[in-house]
Amino acid sequence: MIHPNDNAPAAGDDFKWNLPAVGSNPGSMKTATTPGSFAQSPRIKPGLAGALTYSSPDTPGMPAPSGKTAWDFLPAEWSTWVGPAMSPDSNIAPHLKEVTFIESDGGMRHVIVPRDFEPSTQLEFARLGEVTKEMQRVAERERHLSATQVRDEVAAGRMVIPANKVHLSHNLDPMCIGRASKTKVNANMGASPVSSGTDEEVEKLRWAEKWGADTVMDLSTGGDLDACRAAIIRNSHVPIGTVPIYSMIIGRKIEDLDETIILEGVRQQAEQGVDYMTIHAGVLKRHLKFAKNRIIGLVSRGGSLLAKWMLTHNKENPMNTAWEKICDIMREYDVTFSIGDGCRPGGLADATDTIQLSELEELGRLTERAWRKGVQVMIEGPGHVPLDQIDYNMKLERQLCHGAPFYVLGPLVTDIFPGYDHITSCIGATNAAYHGASMLCYVTPKEHLGLPKKDDVKQGCIAYKIAAHAADVALGIPGTRDRDDELTKARAALNWEKHFELSFDPDTARAYHD
Repeated sequence: MIHPNDNAPAAGDDFKWNLPAVGSNPGSMKTATTPGSFAQSPRIKPGLAGALTYSSPDTPGMPAPSGKTAWDFLPAEWSTWVGPAMSPDSNIAPHLKEVTFIESDGGMRHVIVPRDFEPSTQLEFARLGEVTKEMQRVAERERHLSATQVRDEVAAGRMVIPANKVHLSHNLDPMCIGRASKTKVNANMGASPVSSGTDEEVEKLRWAEKWGADTVMDLSTGGDLDACRAAIIRNSHVPIGTVPIYSMIIGRKIEDLDETIILEGVRQQAEQGVDYMTIHAGVLKRHLKFAKNRIIGLVSRGGSLLAKWMLTHNKENPMNTAWEKICDIMREYDVTFSIGDGCRPGGLADATDTIQLSELEELGRLTERAWRKGVQVMIEGPGHVPLDQIDYNMKLERQLCHGAPFYVLGPLVTDIFPGYDHITSCIGATNAAYHGASMLCYVTPKEHLGLPKKDDVKQGCIAYKIAAHAADVALGIPGTRDRDDELTKARAALNWEKHFELSFDPDTARAYHD
């Protein structure tokens, strides 16, 4: 039997059950009687050894972690190893140099790089062993991680720090997304041709930050998009993401899109300070035949727009063919890729099908290409998935994309509750985070019905903070249960004022109290 705390039964007590293997304890209270997390014991280690950090036990048939990390996808002429130095008779070409540093587990990392190389992204700084001030800030916010552990997770590609150099000159407070850290929540907002405007979107930004959004995506499709985006970036303390294709087609047909327009659009938003961009480069021409048997086809706006472009021109996805040129712009400003899932399922009947998984395989290849260019990467994931398929979806992404952070919309686990999809989706989101997702894109009560207003933003944020927090406790991330334990003690003592103070939404708790 396993009794991993001080309240274990004494010898001779007649207890017959056996607990599963226990990971770390999410609470600091020594007198708690719960055994702790049933997730895997954390392995916060550099490189491949850290592939199972804060992860759920694999059920039979689940894909194994990838045998590679971002260290396996270095630029040309780079090389690396861990261990003793090169032998004296091993010569380094004159235009190369060797960089060495101590990793967080005490091992010596050696990296061979061009002598004139200058790092630009958090990934490149991490590969050279440098702990940036952004990594230091992340470690301050993720108290269970040291700054060197943050660096090593970034270097492995399992963590991103979305922090555009321009946004850092404003009010951005650096944060991270990765499975070694706490689960993050994104809030979507944006003006449309028929609803809202810049002032209202800035107000919704502040509201989302108040209710715990870790990042915000500006999905504006109408009004003055550039002015709205600029205002959001100037006013935000959290990273801002966008879907550049929405702006690229303003005033033109999708058929008129070309490489020049794509690169100019990406550069313009990078210059404004956008921290991460959704680029739908994974849906390929050969995938489109698999969409015809779906009930609802392609529900991703970016994916469907590019599908139309490919069918019209009978050419490959221009986002894919221009990938390295897009990478060059992203690297210059340190913009993180959020590689879009243009073939995500729009209903349970379309989940985990051929086109979704074929695209995911291509997202893995795009990840490798971006890492070779020194660009940070996270992967976007599905929106409607039956509860029993979530574990597989998370573990397959972990394998195909080599542990790059997974950013998922929901997923919704049933389709028959419009008006309540913040609930149907946060059930799926809790499971997704427990099984490997690093960031959850909120769903509001308005999902599928209309554009969210202020209160919808609050409801979506709270539902997803519940999902993220529940998963972090289940994974055993240290300290995540401490506030729960303090509230439990206040409840036991009938200390209602303390009870309210410790709650996520004290005003609502007070209002409901008899």
